[in-house]
Amino acid sequence: MKINFVEKLLGSGFYTGYMKIASGTWGSFAGLIIYLIPGFENPSLMIFMISLFILIGVPIATKFESVYGKDPKECTIDEIVGMWITLLFLPKKIWWIILAFLIWRVFDIVKPYPTRNLEKIKGGWGVMLDDVMAGIYSFILIQLTIYIFNLITK
Repeated sequence: MKINFVEKLLGSGFYTGYMKIASGTWGSFAGLIIYLIPGFENPSLMIFMISLFILIGVPIATKFESVYGKDPKECTIDEIVGMWITLLFLPKKIWWIILAFLIWRVFDIVKPYPTRNLEKIKGGWGVMLDDVMAGIYSFILIQLTIYIFNLITK
């Protein structure tokens, strides 16, 4: 199966998947850079983009697996989606953004239950869904952190 230019560009998270070291972190960083574009933090736009990237990410990730093997490091579109889920509804303040990035990377690497089980799903769904779940966990933790911080500092 051949991967065309657009699939390679998007699937590799704008070529971050081809970084020799920490391609997932670089893919997450690409998602963060896109988030920093003024206006991108709009929840309606973010939910649309998350949905779109999941829909296009599944068949692209399936192609990446056929070329590079199971859940390949070259495919980082899933990290972009997980990063965006984490950043959803986040106040656009640098300290929250940095903390959200760090929380997301921990959940993406550790993959708490049932996140790791989702990797076992065949094809692009397995590639995408574990990062969606890790993104949801990260979203919950960062939102709780902000809520508690706001309670304490009132």
